[in-house]
Amino acid sequence: MPQFHWINEPAVWHHENARLHVVTDGQTDFWRETWYGFTRFSGHFWAREVQEDFTFQARIRADFHTLYDQAGIMFMADEQHWLKAGIEYNDGQPAMGSVLTQGGSDWATGPFSGDARDFWMRLTLRDSALRLQYSTDGVNWPLLRLCPIVNAARYQVGVMCCTPERAGLEVEFSEISLTPPNGKALHDLS
Repeated sequence: MPQFHWINEPAVWHHENARLHVVTDGQTDFWRETWYGFTRFSGHFWAREVQEDFTFQARIRADFHTLYDQAGIMFMADEQHWLKAGIEYNDGQPAMGSVLTQGGSDWATGPFSGDARDFWMRLTLRDSALRLQYSTDGVNWPLLRLCPIVNAARYQVGVMCCTPERAGLEVEFSEISLTPPNGKALHDLS
């Protein structure tokens, strides 16, 4: 997929057979100010440019075990307007969550009932709104978040991973696809 590029390229990664393998660098994260008072834009984001509405999907495999270990998908208009979502390890367990940043970051998180070592994420942009879904089996896709996003001439979308407290999370991204928006009804879980 030559159209993808790194924002904060990790020291160790390779892409072959439609699979992206990444080992995170230390103290990497995406966050802006809220609660902690700091801004970080050091996480690993393998992205491609988009200018039209779309559906982006990926399968993520990793063994999360250290506070704030995270991997999933990301969407960015600029460094102050972005969304990241996936599994993040906190409170002693992997949780499903998302961070929407529009100047400052929010954080919505909750228990994950599936196998956090193997899950899917899907993001659809349609009419300046983001529809975020996840799946434990690649078949059923519950809604995780629906939110407006700032209008821009172009965006970046792709996969991300970060380890704010350490280095060395090994992540495999596969089944990566970017298509026109799927057009499914909001509560269609397929």
